Amino acid sequence: NVTEEKFVLDTLAGCTEYKSILDVVVNAFYVQDGRYCPISERNLYIVICYLATFQLEEIGLQHFSRIVKSLDTAKMQQFLRFFFNDLYLNTWIKDEWSHFYDSVYVKENLIDPLLRWQPKVQQLIEKLTDKLSNRTTTVKTSRVTQPKEFNLTVPKPRAIPPPSPAPLPVLPKRQPVPPSIYKPPKERKQLEEIKTKNIQKAKVSIRSPTCVCKGDPFSLNTLPVQGTILTGREIDLFLPQYLEVVRELVLTQHFEELTKQPQDLIDNIPIKLNTAAILREGALYQRKLEEELKRIENLQQGTGDPSEFLEWQKQMRGKDLEEQLAEIECRRLQGKLSYEEAVLAHQNVIQENKKKADLLREEKAELMHLYAEKRLQEQKEIKELVEQVMEGHKNVKQVKAKTQEYKQQIVQQVSEESGELLRQALEEKEERNRKRYELIQQIRALESAPSIRHKFIDLTETGGHGLFGEMSIVELRERLALLKEAQKAAEEEKRDQIIHEKQAKEQLILDKLDQISQFRAELGRAAALKQEEKKMSQSGERPMKDERILNLQKKIVEKKMERKKQEGLL
Repeated sequence: NVTEEKFVLDTLAGCTEYKSILDVVVNAFYVQDGRYCPISERNLYIVICYLATFQLEEIGLQHFSRIVKSLDTAKMQQFLRFFFNDLYLNTWIKDEWSHFYDSVYVKENLIDPLLRWQPKVQQLIEKLTDKLSNRTTTVKTSRVTQPKEFNLTVPKPRAIPPPSPAPLPVLPKRQPVPPSIYKPPKERKQLEEIKTKNIQKAKVSIRSPTCVCKGDPFSLNTLPVQGTILTGREIDLFLPQYLEVVRELVLTQHFEELTKQPQDLIDNIPIKLNTAAILREGALYQRKLEEELKRIENLQQGTGDPSEFLEWQKQMRGKDLEEQLAEIECRRLQGKLSYEEAVLAHQNVIQENKKKADLLREEKAELMHLYAEKRLQEQKEIKELVEQVMEGHKNVKQVKAKTQEYKQQIVQQVSEESGELLRQALEEKEERNRKRYELIQQIRALESAPSIRHKFIDLTETGGHGLFGEMSIVELRERLALLKEAQKAAEEEKRDQIIHEKQAKEQLILDKLDQISQFRAELGRAAALKQEEKKMSQSGERPMKDERILNLQKKIVEKKMERKKQEGLL
């Protein structure tokens, strides 16, 4: 049965997983109430303890009672009475289990369910007690002879479980992580909101009948008729171009607003710097100052000014950057075109797969028919094989009888040999006990002899071990006192040195801050002049798009139209 197999496997896995806490209960049971129970039945008590602790809610009391009644009544009555004792559950069982798991978890998930089931399990224990008393009375009346107890050695009481280990030290509470680390910055959220509003505004302005009026800066010159309402397909075609125009205009306006801001506000933004940042910035400005001085010396010596070459190099890099951007846009559009082609190919593959699926269903029906015929043939062969095996079983009984006689002879020989070996072992053990007793008597005689336990110590004398640098305790204390005084003087000297170094470092940082403020003021003025020159040289013409990009956009529109037609047919 699959259900019974799953139950057995789950029980075995649970007993292995919770072996530590189950061993606590079973070991204590063997020490107290189960002193005379055989150790071979230990696994039986572990399984019953696991079912009562973790599976009683799942299997129910009825199923648990059926399992308990199928076992030995006296053993189960004794173990359940020990395990479901209120005093034991609330005292030492709870404390021992808290060594392995958290005390709150033990109380809520282990102890409280057991206490909740305790009244019903107590009724089961009373039934087992009644059954045991009835069975005992019937057995006594039916017996004719009374057996005599064996003179067995009384087992020694088991050792008391070791005391619970010392509690683990509690670590100090750490400072919690500030919640601002897990929150995204406000600027990102504001940019997302602005982007969403701009897209919604663009869609609304496209659908309105007056969106393409004359003089509108966001009008589309590619529409066939101005002042008309666009359909959904037309919006999908022209929306990317429209959004691109809007984005360029917004970026242009934002750049103009930034350029209109006074340079003093930009330069005078307060920035909090630490020591490392001040030293880094001071080193940067010092390096720039050295480079400028070196350039002036080279000019005095007759070396040419490389500014023209650098300007030409900057223009060439700008052209290369524009070509790279155009190439990236082409690759993006090519990827979009390949996506549309892949969608069309996927639709064709779906139609082919439907045809193949029909063929596979027909082949499967044929294979099932052949498989049924094959199974019938195998069943016939199995029946013939069973008949042959039954004939062979008839001849096995005679062979078993001969084997039984041979085994009895071997057992008789082994019992004789084992008796002789047992006698020799007893003699050897008596000899070892006699020697051990004599040795114990000698040790006790040595211990009873008096010995000098007090020894007088002179702190001014040396140990007399013959070592180099050997000294008395008094001399050692004097040397330690001198060493502490020398160490204290060294610490004072080190403290004064650190204070002087700290003052020198603070003075260096102040000098660096003055130098940085001077360099920043000069750089701000130079940037303002450069910005004015750049405004004069800028042109307001927007670069034309590459012809390759326009051709790819037209192809993508054609592929979309073809894909939508194909979807309508499907």
